[in-house]
Amino acid sequence: MAPRGTVLITGCSNGGIGSALALCFQKKGFHVFATARDAKKMSDLDSLPETTLLTLDVVNAEQIKAAVDAVSNYTGGTLTYLLNNAGIARYMPLLDEDMSEVKRHYDTNVWGPLEVMKAFMPLLMKAKGTVIFNTSASGYVNVPYQAVYAGGKRATDVMAATLALELAPFDVKVVSIVTAAVESNALPPTSHDLVLPETSLYKPIESMFISRAHGNDGAKRMPRDQYAEQVVTQIIGGATGKIWAGGMAATVKFVTDWLPLSWLNNSFMKGSGIDVLLKSK
Repeated sequence: MAPRGTVLITGCSNGGIGSALALCFQKKGFHVFATARDAKKMSDLDSLPETTLLTLDVVNAEQIKAAVDAVSNYTGGTLTYLLNNAGIARYMPLLDEDMSEVKRHYDTNVWGPLEVMKAFMPLLMKAKGTVIFNTSASGYVNVPYQAVYAGGKRATDVMAATLALELAPFDVKVVSIVTAAVESNALPPTSHDLVLPETSLYKPIESMFISRAHGNDGAKRMPRDQYAEQVVTQIIGGATGKIWAGGMAATVKFVTDWLPLSWLNNSFMKGSGIDVLLKSK
């Protein structure tokens, strides 16, 4: 039986959201082009039928072109869905940020998806397909230490909304997945990556900072397979605009729409260490 369509997904390393999305699309009858910076890290998808693994770093122009050529050769020049999922986590107080790391982060999380989208657009236009960006609920709230990550995701969200208008004459749909709490390997892996500078104003609450960075924030995280089913079902059902998905997604959407900003800020400061510093003034 011929596949229902084709989808290319970036950031499909084992244990992450992209891998779960790839598996879900494959189970629903699509040919999946799963990509990652290191193809060896997609072993969970390696033996699946109708699945092609490609090496793709979203900041590498040569690899982007090679991926476009590979997909075009396989499909005859079309692509039903492009799902920009690749990204890197970032957790650091703004005063302690290394600007080279900030720029690397934006290269991967903002400019990379834009470059990939532009490269695959001729294939999407031919298929009258859909381009999808995985953004984050953190872009709608003020979470301490996540300004760089959240800012990049929110920037992508705004670009996606504008892109939807610009692509309307060409019958290409645009979707943003506003991802909330989901089980993933995207959190910083070790405490070593999160050590604050000795001169940091936040050094007194470093243990609380590290705990938060490792996901100890009280949020109930949705299993990856459940999240993927929720998202993929809506995408192939023709969704446009925003898909809010993941644990607490509906709650975040409600509170950001209806509750005062001051209440939200106080809520997200609790347990972050910022509340402790305020009390010690």
